[in-house]
Amino acid sequence: MTITLTPVLSRTWDEDRSWTLEVYERFEGYAGLRAALTKTPDQVTQIVKDSELRGRGGAGFPTGMKWGFIPQGGDKPVYLVVNADESEPGTCKDIPFMLANPHELIEGAVIASYAIRAAQAFIYVRGEVVHVIRRLQRAVEEAYEAGYLGTDILGSGYDLELTVHAGAGAYICGEETALLDSLEGRRGQPRLRPPFPAVAGLYASPTVINNVESIGSVPSILRNGAAWFAGMGTDNENPKMRSKGMTLYSLSGHVTRPGQYEGPMGITLRELLDLTGGVREGHELKFWTPGGSSTPLLTAEHLDVPLSYEGIAGAKSMLGTKALQIFDETTCVVRAVLRWTEFYAHESCGKCTPCREGTFWLVQIMRRLEDGRGDEEDLQKLLDISDTILGRSFCALGDGATSPITSSLEYFRDEYVAHLEQGGCPFDASAATLFQGSTTGAAAR
Repeated sequence: MTITLTPVLSRTWDEDRSWTLEVYERFEGYAGLRAALTKTPDQVTQIVKDSELRGRGGAGFPTGMKWGFIPQGGDKPVYLVVNADESEPGTCKDIPFMLANPHELIEGAVIASYAIRAAQAFIYVRGEVVHVIRRLQRAVEEAYEAGYLGTDILGSGYDLELTVHAGAGAYICGEETALLDSLEGRRGQPRLRPPFPAVAGLYASPTVINNVESIGSVPSILRNGAAWFAGMGTDNENPKMRSKGMTLYSLSGHVTRPGQYEGPMGITLRELLDLTGGVREGHELKFWTPGGSSTPLLTAEHLDVPLSYEGIAGAKSMLGTKALQIFDETTCVVRAVLRWTEFYAHESCGKCTPCREGTFWLVQIMRRLEDGRGDEEDLQKLLDISDTILGRSFCALGDGATSPITSSLEYFRDEYVAHLEQGGCPFDASAATLFQGSTTGAAAR
């Protein structure tokens, strides 16, 4: 595996007005769509399957396989929905991508819609990011004017309408079935499955729901071929390592040069830190998240774990959205986990008891521990409540809320105990300097 960066999704980002159709077309824009329209929808789906593209939004489910689940020939319409409701703490790749290169997403949406035989597609964007919504809407207008959307696209006879929809501004709407309810005009809450969206999704019709980066990766696959995409990533000779292609890694927190870095699947955090100037000067890595705050945190001993689905799973965490939040030794683990837990309690939709009640009590206990008012029994209570939530909540939000707690207790139990023994946070004595100049540290407080 090469460790060099692979600018594909980000290839136009340093161009002046990179978001315009003019710039995008100079960089082979819509060449993938032209290639797709010379093939049948089933052939396009097979190409994506052969590329081994896996969902870039969290679970890593094979994208082409998901497209293949859509029943064809029925009397109901088929829909494509792009999940652009990026809102997990630390996750910040989709918004920069849509701002810098919206046409890549639009082209991918057209190709995916053609492959599943959909005549209507939606991009569901978090409502607060008005600047992203406006940029996407303008890019969609350009695509219509150029004949990449609408009727008889590029003379192929294929028709597609694409709608940019402003979401409800709730974290739960990132869950695919809650997103569908919100898109239909109802309160966003997860649905009972089965039936799954592939059978009864939007308006009770067959629906494919893909993440922004998953759809954005499709044009390059059609331009360059499935073998080209599968040639990047983890070891081709190991059938158990199937994390292929390039992806966007978001580095934030206590790192010298935070930002988006596009590299092959399977690169390590150590290699990424070498490329980004390392942890901020004078400090060392304490803990980090591999895929946003809902994934179990890891420590410096995991620096050389491959950032692949299989590699991170082997370290008892999840690759998730590849949101790498970097925390140095000045960060109080208990305080950071408390802030995350407060977020999940606030964002619980309240539909199921384990998540609604469990996250509330997790916050109460975490606050008690942070203030030094807890006792040893509280540590076991955290684990017991987390166990009650895990696998028993209606959707993955509840499961994700337990990850920072259980993993921090595994690696940093001594720091929890120090709060009890010292009657409060041991970091407070020098908090003014510990968190100075760090947006991540300030948020953790």
